[in-house]
This record gives sequence, C-alpha cells and structure tokens, in this order.
Amino acid sequence: MNSEFPGSTVPKTGAPPAVDSPLPVLRSITFPRAAVQDNGFLDLLVRDDALVWGRRGEGLVGFGEVARFTATGPNRFATLRRWWSDISAAASVEDAVGLPGTGPVAFSAIAFSAASPYASRLVVPRLVVGRSGDTGWITLTTADPEAELSAAAAEQLLADLLDDRSPERDLAPGEDRLVPGQVSETQYEESVRAGVRALDSGDLTKLVLARDAVAELGADIAVSQVLRELALRYADCWTYSVDGLIGSTPEMLVKVTGDTARARVLAGTLDRATAPAGDDGYAARMLSGSEKQRHEHRLAIDSLTAELGPLVTGMASPDEPFVLELPNVWHLASDVEAQLRVHDDGTSPSALDLAEVLHPTAAVCGTPTAVADELILRLEGMDRGPYAGPVGWVDTSGNGEFGIALRGGVVESPTRVRLYAGCGIVAASDPAAELAESWAKMRPMREALNL
Repeated sequence: MNSEFPGSTVPKTGAPPAVDSPLPVLRSITFPRAAVQDNGFLDLLVRDDALVWGRRGEGLVGFGEVARFTATGPNRFATLRRWWSDISAAASVEDAVGLPGTGPVAFSAIAFSAASPYASRLVVPRLVVGRSGDTGWITLTTADPEAELSAAAAEQLLADLLDDRSPERDLAPGEDRLVPGQVSETQYEESVRAGVRALDSGDLTKLVLARDAVAELGADIAVSQVLRELALRYADCWTYSVDGLIGSTPEMLVKVTGDTARARVLAGTLDRATAPAGDDGYAARMLSGSEKQRHEHRLAIDSLTAELGPLVTGMASPDEPFVLELPNVWHLASDVEAQLRVHDDGTSPSALDLAEVLHPTAAVCGTPTAVADELILRLEGMDRGPYAGPVGWVDTSGNGEFGIALRGGVVESPTRVRLYAGCGIVAASDPAAELAESWAKMRPMREALNL
C-alpha cells in the first residue's frame, strides 16, 4: 500500500528501453455472472488491497496480483506499452463475454511528470469482477500453467477474498489531524503570485499550480472504507485505487471502446460552500457567465482537440459547456467524442496510447503544456508523484479507461495520507481565492477520512 518514490537511472532520449525481465505467460478465462447492482458493487470494496475503477456501480474491482511492471522517466508510457503489448500477445484468453474490460486487464497509475521518481505501473490482478450496464462477469488469470481455470474456482476464490475483509476503522473525530505538506498555504499563495507574473510575459495563457497537505491519523487507514464513502458521496465521479493512490475523480482523460474515444473535460470551478442559499441560478451565472471561467475551459477543450486531431477521423464537442454539480464544487464540463483512425492492420490507438498523447492536459498543467510543465517544476515546490497523472485500466484489446488522478491522495504509511489539489491560474487569478479553491478540492478526501 505504500507509495514509493524509488530512485533510478532515467533514460533521457532515444527508444524505450527493452523489457529485460522474463515475461509471464498468462492464461485467463472470463465467465458471465449476475451483474452486481450498485450496492453489490460497494460490497466488493471490502479489502484495502483491492484495485478499483468504478462509477455508479459499474467498473472493475481487482484482487491479487499475477504480474506487474514499472517504469520511470520520459519513456515511461512507451516502456509500459511495450510490456503490455508483449504480455497481451503471449496470453491465452478464453472470454465468453467479450466486452471491454473482460479477459486480462492491467490497472495503472502513471506519474504526472517525466522528472518524477515515482514508479509508473501496470498491475495485472488475479481476479476481476466487472459490470457494464446489465452485464456482469468474473475473470480469473494465472501465470501458473497447471492452475485450474474454471467458474467454480473463480467464485470460490472471490468468496474467500471477500470473507478475508479488511477491518473497519472508527471514524470518531479527535484522533486525526491535517498538517501542512511540502507546500504551505503561504508558499502556495506566493507560487500563485509568481504564476500570475509569469503569465504577464505572454509565453503562457494558463498555468495549473498544486499543493499538498498531510493527514496524520490516530489509527490505520481503512482504504476500503474510504473508497465506499467516496463512491457513495461522489457518484458522478470515477472512484479509483491503485497501490495506495486513492480518490474519486470527476475528469475522464480518455475512454476507448473499439475505435471510439471519449473524454470529459473540466476547467472552471466554484465552491458550493460559499453559495448563497436559495439562488438556483448562482452556479450558471458565476461559471457560464464568467469570462475568466469560460476562458479557462476553452483552453482545456482546445488543448484536447488539438492533441486528438491527427489520430481521429471525426470529433464532436459541444459549443457550450454544462455545469457539473458535485457535492463539494460546481465545474464547467464538456464531453467530447471522437472516431479513431484505423490503421491498415485493422488496429486503432489503445487507451494507453491515447493516455500518453493527451497527458498532461491543459486542465492540470496549463497552456502551452510544454511551457507550463517546465514552469510547474520551478514554481510548485514539490513532486506531484501520481497526482494529476493518468489512472485507470487497459485490456488486451486496447480498450480502457484513464481518468486524471484528482480529488485524492497517496497512502504513504498506514497512518499517513498525502492529499493534493491544484487550481488553474490565469491573469485574473487571486492567490487567496485559489487557496480557498484548493481546500474545496481536498474536501472529498477530508470528508472520507472524517477530517
């Protein structure tokens, strides 16, 4: 569960390094089963070591591990893709369901920055329970050529895993506290001021600056309990858990189903805690009616469509964003759909391919992203690790879902969780207002931890 930041020698240029370690040869079998309903999906979130990606009762929950691979540096995406391509090509797959997310899948968490020592990873679980619409399934995967692959073996393993659930945690307040992280409130306000000054140079139109805070707990964190709280309170978000990276993100970086790609773009935020009572039009007026908020949102949309353009044959994005209502904030949001180009061999870009193409987005980095990315390293004063990086899953056909790791944190020890939040800085940004917005964005995790 610990989130390690291992040191390593990072290649700076050239092709992705070869995968030298022996590749496991996976065997996998997928069976249909009764689709779990929303509460049933929540009932699967009972182990702190589960791998999770889900929204409104749909998604995947993984248990155990049969293979993993990590990479760092500028070539981390390419190295992970090569490993997964080799694994997928060698795998023996029986799939009676045939939907995205069936067969072997790899859960993934990828560092925001190429300069981060955080080990970006792919983790292949032993057992996956999935649901899409009214269809449910269970997948059993092994690297053991002698292991039994059957529906009975999969169901028995699931029953044993759910019986061996992680202990609940007393959420009584008073034992826990939230302390400054690497970036204090004062330092964050100063970084915002520095960001606004940088915008005056004309090289940037937007910069996203983040900060952290640390939850120090009086008892071991119950990750499964936190995930259930997030999934219930933030039903319109995607709840995730990969090796101690936990949270519930409102932003879909990319979802790939066959040759169709979809994304949900957010930029423009309003704290619900400051809203006047009885004013039903407040969110629309303050977001849709704000030149600053609409400008920030348009930059994010333009960045996405520019990156996707060469890879698609058609794209649909709305002329006007909608207001996404979450328990803690309102956002300006747009859903984008694109038809991917199909290569001569019949393939199209995978979810992992597009995650690299689209990361980092303007919504979590800035515009232009290359200039903003370099400035973040100088101004932010911390390593983001996996915060604001892609998190999600990919299957052997290239289908998958990657969200942006927002509204979450990293479990650094059984009693220590580092929370993160970032804000889009434009010329009109006010440091105190951006600090307040960062607290609003930490609210989902603070509530789930009872802080």
